[in-house]
Amino acid sequence: MKTLKITLLFCLISVLSYANVSQDQKTALVDLYTATNGDSWNHSWDLKQPVSKWYGLTLEGDNVVGINLSFNNLIGNLPESISNLTHLKVLNLSFNKLEGELPVTIVSMISLEELKLFSNKFNGAIPSDIGALTNLKSLELFNNDFFGEIPSSIGNLTKLESLILSSNLLMGRLPSTISKLKSLKVLSVFDNNLLGTIPKSIGELTQLEELVLSNNGFYGNLPGVLVELKSLKTLLLSNNKFEGNYAVLKEQLPNIVDFDLDESNLNEGVLATLDDEENDDD
Repeated sequence: MKTLKITLLFCLISVLSYANVSQDQKTALVDLYTATNGDSWNHSWDLKQPVSKWYGLTLEGDNVVGINLSFNNLIGNLPESISNLTHLKVLNLSFNKLEGELPVTIVSMISLEELKLFSNKFNGAIPSDIGALTNLKSLELFNNDFFGEIPSSIGNLTKLESLILSSNLLMGRLPSTISKLKSLKVLSVFDNNLLGTIPKSIGELTQLEELVLSNNGFYGNLPGVLVELKSLKTLLLSNNKFEGNYAVLKEQLPNIVDFDLDESNLNEGVLATLDDEENDDD
């Protein structure tokens, strides 16, 4: 009987310790709750309950590794203390009413693999050191009010598979460092204030399946390197000022399913030659 009691006690201690996140992590979660009007969330947290019972959290051992509070009526700003969730891999706060600038501390969350903050009211610049999040596979910030240029450090996110920055107020050129994102499958920046020519280095993104550049101020010849993107299924380039031969481009991309280009704005020329691209490139 004594042995049985000891065994049961050991099991109980193990269970309790398994769900016992550190005080730093718990404080960061409470800060998030407080800063985003947690009492009014669609699925609120009972702060008297163990963290393991709080809605939208994923735990591994004693660490919070996932937060998914999409469609949950979060209103307010992200607190800087969110960076204390040092083991977090997934942060999904999409479809809420969050606003303000991203806390600068977010770039220290180097375990992040998915950062999904789309369909909120965030503003300010995308942090210039966003490239520090080298484990990111998905960066989705679309449908906000981010402005300024796309940081060149984004080229350090070499594990990135999805980069969606559409429907913001971004300006400037596509950074040439995007060519370093060899694992990228989705690149979408439509509906911004971007301009310039498409860098020829975009042809190095051989895994790309979706390229969406519509509704910007891009111009110049359609780069011939686009025909190197044999994995492309979606190519949306309309509402820009491109020139080139629509038919030739479509002909050489046999896997295209969704293709949108303003034929009326194109001349009867050919795709840009390599020499042309080198002259136009940054």
